[in-house]
Amino acid sequence: MKIIFLGAPGAGKGTQADIVAEKLGIPTVSTGAIIRAALKAGTEMGLKAKKFIEQGALVPDDVVIGIIKERLAESDCAQGYILDGFPRTVPQAEALDAMGISLDAVISIEVPDGEIVDRMSGRRVCAVCGSSYHVKHNPAKDGVHCDKCGTELTCRADDAPEVVKSRLEIYHTTTEPLKDFYLAKGNLKLVEGVGTVEEISGRTLRALGVQ
Repeated sequence: MKIIFLGAPGAGKGTQADIVAEKLGIPTVSTGAIIRAALKAGTEMGLKAKKFIEQGALVPDDVVIGIIKERLAESDCAQGYILDGFPRTVPQAEALDAMGISLDAVISIEVPDGEIVDRMSGRRVCAVCGSSYHVKHNPAKDGVHCDKCGTELTCRADDAPEVVKSRLEIYHTTTEPLKDFYLAKGNLKLVEGVGTVEEISGRTLRALGVQ
């Protein structure tokens, strides 16, 4: 199967994409990860991307699409894949169409903005060992220090409520229109993203017709 996962920052789409990828035995193609891999490998598109990254600029659509195209041509994608983080805009989706890629499903993980702000602003991370906690849903034993290594937990700068709200505005403006784009094609599936990871993955697999 060829699947796209959509959802606001913090909706849990990466977690669900990984679960579905393992269930179906197909790779998750994450835009960020493949750009880093292309940079490391020094591919033609990777070198093009490097120029923009070194200038602190966004990598243009045509370069991102070129890197995606290189990745999807690899042998592990022959039986299908999940795209996570691409497309982010309607022009990127149109470019995907132009590559001749037909998708089996586009899963949109639906979570209210208020829930997203609560989830992300409550996250706490350990800068030393990378462990992640949440003040409500997965608190550290003493609420302050990492259970594993004892380091004081911190809140990531991009998890601050005002930053999360700004990121949500960008999502609603630039990425959410993809829902209408794929609805018109008949392959959009909405999945309620509130509940336990297991509940949400159950809904996601049912939406895909996979049990």
